[in-house]
Amino acid sequence: MKKKNLILSFLFCCVCFIAAGQGSGYETENNIQYYPDSVTKTDSYIKERCVLDIYYPEGIQDYATIVWFHGGGLKGGNKFIPDALKNKGYAIVAVNYRLYPKIKCPVYIEDAAAAVAWVYNNINKYGGDASKIFVSGHSAGGYLTSMVGLDKKWLGRFGVDADNLAGLIPFSGHAITHFTVREERGIKGTQPIIDELAPLFHVRNDAPPYMMITGDRELEMLGRYEENAYMMRMMKVVGHKQTELYELDGFGHDMTEPAYPLLLRLVEKILKAQ
Repeated sequence: MKKKNLILSFLFCCVCFIAAGQGSGYETENNIQYYPDSVTKTDSYIKERCVLDIYYPEGIQDYATIVWFHGGGLKGGNKFIPDALKNKGYAIVAVNYRLYPKIKCPVYIEDAAAAVAWVYNNINKYGGDASKIFVSGHSAGGYLTSMVGLDKKWLGRFGVDADNLAGLIPFSGHAITHFTVREERGIKGTQPIIDELAPLFHVRNDAPPYMMITGDRELEMLGRYEENAYMMRMMKVVGHKQTELYELDGFGHDMTEPAYPLLLRLVEKILKAQ
């Protein structure tokens, strides 16, 4: 009996050792500056807001990464790692960016691009694969996702080609010019504008896979579903082959909880198609 127990204990230890070697835990590093020291030292607001948290799996190589931008109308909000995205085998990067009215457009877009560029240039140090970076976010974060991924000039300023991103998956983001950008110009939020600060202005057939998620068209705010539906149509018109739109029936603008599992499924779908 003792011999049997020793064998079972030995096998249990071996299984635990193998599991540990395969990587079963996650690490988090908080408040990493994504601008160089030369920039953060000269601007206290950059030092305060231009930081990110990275949550990543240990002992795994070449995993995919989801960069997550919080919402808040470009006026508020703070970075967070969504619980629903944890322990799924992916790295999650939560980003803070500077906010209106302390800054004006397009500073928050520049910050979003700087953060994505930092991930692109550094994720390999944590074990990730730079060719498997997805960008996502809710509301204002969805707007930033689309702007950074569709208008190539933003990431281009940091030496990164937006077409190297694995996918763009905005949650309920503006497709027209953001209402806070319009507010800065004295334009009412009910007056739609499409200019160079609108994702719709930058439809192109060679963009990364573009998967939009919104709430119910009858419950969403400010015609958000219809904006995204038009965005989908125009992306298809110009010949983009990987544009999709998902409407979450019964959910309004606060649609993140049912959208997180869909985000994970879309990431997996895109990875399998690569």
